[in-house]
Amino acid sequence: MLYLFAPFLGWLISGCLKFAINYIKFGSEAKKRIGNGGFPSTHTTIVTTTVALIGLNEGFTSAIFGLGVTFLLIVVIDAIGLRIAVGKHAISINKLNANKALRESMGHTRLEILGGLILGSIIATFLWWLKSSI
Repeated sequence: MLYLFAPFLGWLISGCLKFAINYIKFGSEAKKRIGNGGFPSTHTTIVTTTVALIGLNEGFTSAIFGLGVTFLLIVVIDAIGLRIAVGKHAISINKLNANKALRESMGHTRLEILGGLILGSIIATFLWWLKSSI
């Protein structure tokens, strides 16, 4: 049950933190910035929370942890590389088509990814500690 709860908690905490940071930085414009991109990376937080929790419970040399790290790397590579390329394409398309603007901010910076890795690790450690103390 904990493995089903962990990604949801990672999503909730990361999403709330991201909105709070955007609200502090951009005020009422924060609602327009909801979506892909921003600090911390919610996708990275969700996967890191689950994978770190697996490592803490099953062991960092277990096969399932190795599979989780593989999935985490795919998410990180996608967030940094592919989605930034999609954003660049949106910029070019928006220059050609003035009728409907595509979202240009899609990917994450390395700092945003690092934030997701750290936040996910903290959440997983908290859940592991909570489970161990009950």
